[in-house]
Order: sequence, then C-alpha cells, then structure tokens
Amino acid sequence: MNDKARDRVRRRRVFYVPGYDPFPPRRYRELYRKEGAEQAAILGYTFDMRAEAPGSSGYGWVAETEIAGQRTEARLKVLVWSDLVQASMQRGVASTYLLMLRTLWIFFSTGALWAMIRLRPGPMLAGLWPVAILTGQLLLALGLGALVWAGLAALLPGGIGHLAGAVAAAALAAALLSLFRRFDARLKAYYLLYDFAQVAAHRGAYAPDLAARMEGFVDEVAEALTDGAADEVLIVGHSSGAALAVSLAAAVERRGLPEGGARLALLTLGQAIPMQGFLPDATRLRTDLRQMAGSKTTTWVDVSARGDGVCFWLCDPAAVCGVAPKGHRWPLVISAAFSQSLKPETWRKIRWRFFRLHIQYLAAFDRPRDYDYFQITAGPMTLAARYRGRAPSPSLETRVFSPHRGVE
Repeated sequence: MNDKARDRVRRRRVFYVPGYDPFPPRRYRELYRKEGAEQAAILGYTFDMRAEAPGSSGYGWVAETEIAGQRTEARLKVLVWSDLVQASMQRGVASTYLLMLRTLWIFFSTGALWAMIRLRPGPMLAGLWPVAILTGQLLLALGLGALVWAGLAALLPGGIGHLAGAVAAAALAAALLSLFRRFDARLKAYYLLYDFAQVAAHRGAYAPDLAARMEGFVDEVAEALTDGAADEVLIVGHSSGAALAVSLAAAVERRGLPEGGARLALLTLGQAIPMQGFLPDATRLRTDLRQMAGSKTTTWVDVSARGDGVCFWLCDPAAVCGVAPKGHRWPLVISAAFSQSLKPETWRKIRWRFFRLHIQYLAAFDRPRDYDYFQITAGPMTLAARYRGRAPSPSLETRVFSPHRGVE
C-alpha cells in the first residue's frame, strides 16, 4: 500500500480516555453529538451519529462524515474509569481535610510543587484553589463556632455555659462544613482536591485498581489493531486522562503493532502530565513518556491552549519530565489558540469559565485553524497525514523541570 493510500481513513476506531471525572460516559456521547453537528455546520461538511449495534460491549457510538467527497466511519468508545473516581471521592469532611494535608505534604516534600509552579504557575493556582477554599471554610466554621461558644459561656453560669457552648460550637462547625461540601458544585474545591490526591496517593505510581483496569484497555486497543476493521486506531486522552493515554499507547506498542495493519495514533488534550510525572514513583509513566517520545511507529500530537488555566499548556511532557530521548520526534505540541479560533463574543463569554475552557478541545470552534476534534476523530485523514510537516507552536517549553527522573 502506497503512502497516499495509507493516509486515507475509511474506518477508524477511537478510544477516549476521560480525565478524573465521576460522571457517567453518556455526557461525552451527548457532547460529541451536539458539538460535532455544530462544527460540521460551521465548516460545511456532513456529520451523522448513531448508537452502536445491539450487543456491542462498553459505551460507544458511531460517527459518519463526508468531507470533500470522502466518507469515513468512526467507532468511538469511552474507556470508563468513572466508577474508580466515584469510589475515591467517598470521604467524609474530616477525612477530606486530612487528605488535603497529606496531599499538600507529598507535593511539597518531594519538590514536585515548586517544580510545577516554575513550569506553569496557572495550573498550580488551580491546585491551590481547594486548599484556599477549604481552609477558608474551616476558619469561617471555627470562627462562628467560637462566637457561639463565647455567647453561651457568657449567658449560662459556670462550667455549664462552657460545656454547652463547646457542644453547640462543634455542632455548628460540623453542620457548616457539611453544608459547604453539599454546595460544592460551583466551587469544585473538593473535586480538584480529590484529583490531585488520587495522583499523590501512590506518589505518582498508578493505583493497583487503575493499573488493572488499564490492562483491560490494552486488550481492547490491541484487538482493534489486529481485527482488520480499521485503518487507524486513535487513542485520545483528555486532562488527567492524558497520562493514562500515554501509558496505554506505550503498552499497546510494546505488544507489537501489526505489519501493514491499522496505524496507531495518540492525541492528548489539555494535558496535566507533570502533575503526576514530577512525583518520585511515577517511574512507569516516565518510562512510557520516553518510549512514546521516541516512537518510530506511533504519531503523537499534543494540543493545549494558554487560555486553559488548568492544563500545562505548550509543554513537551517527555522533555519537562527529563526523559525525552535525544532527537525525539514526539509529541508534536500545538496550540488550539482559543482566543483566535473562537469569535470575540464567544471568547469573552467563556474566557473566565475555567472548567468550560478545559473541555473546549472537545467542542466546536467558530473559526478553527488546523485543530478540529471531529475531523481528527471521524474525518478521512490519519493523524500523521493531518499534521505532516506542521511545526510546533511558538513558546513551546522543553527545559527539564522534574525533580525526579527515574524510569523502570
């Protein structure tokens, strides 16, 4: 098969690895349906979507496009680990505060915190957000409790007033902290804390239950490469899922890619890899980064944007972790350029909505440049062909920042 034919995709398999997200995968299907149709209308191509055939395993859907007269069918599947995320969030208020102290200590004592601040201060402001919010809530609850204690101690005689005040103060503080947590949907302090905590729990190593889940993911991707039903197999990792996607691609590649079969490609979006890769026991992740950075068979494109304040934008993850081999090819790091690829009115509307910006990679752009998530995942060109000859975006950071560089 000549190179031109190899660049053409008629059938594609896409495996999407979400970030640290407790919500069921249905939200990704509905987001893809809505935003994919909108992007197609903006750029003038055909986009259709339907459910997977009855009996298909897992959670997926089928997208079909016709672009410049070429039809492509893509089967997309979410690799689900939201149940593990939900389990990691089942904590009481008191244990959450202890978890905050432990997580902060791990990032501080290992040197990872200072290294990440030097690399990109923005994501670390997001990381310190839960510390500031939860500390403020605790101080407010304790302050109001102290006022209640002082009031009852003054009103009631002797030790009775002090005892009643202490009991009432403790009850009030506990009730307030529980109330703050119940209404955390807007502040997302607990959510962000749990995200950092699950990475720090094993000092950068994958938790045993997550590592076991990933082995199943490897089996699925490896089968898709060899069953003859696809021209390209694309792994997409978003946010905290970018690190998982890198390790998934590396494990699949180590099993051996089929000669002349489907091409393996890796797309990472809004990555937070240094959050894990800078910790001392992230040896597997750093090994996988080194492998994928020097891969001769797998195309790896990393997309971020300076406007996304909760990602490590325009950073070569292998390089900043200190494991990039000499002369490495990957990843190609490019900017989604939110401020240029969205209309001014759209940009003004969402630029301070940080969590909305963080999922913009999965959404439609008013005037996309060379990044269109839906053409990448369901269009007629391989990832390699789409970005062949593309230079990295300016301001790419390749200096080594990680205080820990050990590999397996």
